[in-house]
Amino acid sequence: MMLSPTEIESFTTHLRSSQRIMALIGAGLSASSGLPTFRGAGGLWRNHDAMSLATPEAFDADPVLVWQFYSHRRHMALRARPNPAHLALAGLARKKSGFVTLTQNVDGGPLVMVRLGSFCEPRNTCPRFFIRMRRAKHPPERLHLLHGSLFNIKCTSFYCDYHEENNTTDPIVPALTVAENDEGEVEDPTTTTTAQQRRDANADYPTRSRLKLGIRDLPHCPRCRDGLLRPGIVWFGEMLPNRVMDEINKWMSESKSIDLMLVIGTSANVHPAAGYVELARAKGARVAVINIDPEDSNAGLDGLRKNDWFFCGDASEVVPRLFEGVIGKQSEIETQSKSVSGSG
Repeated sequence: MMLSPTEIESFTTHLRSSQRIMALIGAGLSASSGLPTFRGAGGLWRNHDAMSLATPEAFDADPVLVWQFYSHRRHMALRARPNPAHLALAGLARKKSGFVTLTQNVDGGPLVMVRLGSFCEPRNTCPRFFIRMRRAKHPPERLHLLHGSLFNIKCTSFYCDYHEENNTTDPIVPALTVAENDEGEVEDPTTTTTAQQRRDANADYPTRSRLKLGIRDLPHCPRCRDGLLRPGIVWFGEMLPNRVMDEINKWMSESKSIDLMLVIGTSANVHPAAGYVELARAKGARVAVINIDPEDSNAGLDGLRKNDWFFCGDASEVVPRLFEGVIGKQSEIETQSKSVSGSG
């Protein structure tokens, strides 16, 4: 990672003076925590195009398969640890009261959750793991989940409005247990390699999906007792949550100015992401893009402008470096995080 000292100094100076800051984050931030993004050429899960499973039509056609996919994702997200970029963003939120984060990720966020530990040892003798979670002290009212969360669930019955947030039960029902080997490792069936290698990897994937599961084995609504539960995320073709959109619009309308727009781990070239970049620009924001892919150096539909910044590199390395002049070094951030842990 080679970052220009001049660009870092320029960015830090602006960050120090900025009061109203918006961050838009995407899959690149989750990837730094070891979570698959299911995008691009490698976006397969057990030989299925992962994007094709993220639709209401897919759930209607094969709810067992879709729940297996999301149960795997829930399990992996619960195992993930916040990376240094998550901690840095939380640290900036504690320093700057006018800072808000919009995330396109549905992993429920290492950004807001820190795993305190599991209580079953050895792993292969425990039927399930008891995982406690706590906030990483990113103020929840200033963290907006654009596409929902893997850990929100809701009833699919037309006559039932049951929904639940922050359900971290793993597995959500016994039939959706994701098996691990003796070392507690889950083999990720996603790969960017050849089709044959993908087939080989999937053949060895340890999961209860080899068993014949039916609708009766899936999560059902505890209220109406009839409807299937589904992940409370925004699938393709669905509207973004009204409450989240209203909260973001309220923040945008509170002032005529926005000082800084951070675009982290996302190309932000489609709506609504692109729209937020352009709205921030219209209120005077300078834009900083942090992305590992040099091809994603544009922000929004109009690209970068003269006074914007592009920092190429892994978000988990670049973000803490950029924020250091305001929130301190990484070791200091981790100390603060541990201090927060002790108070929970």
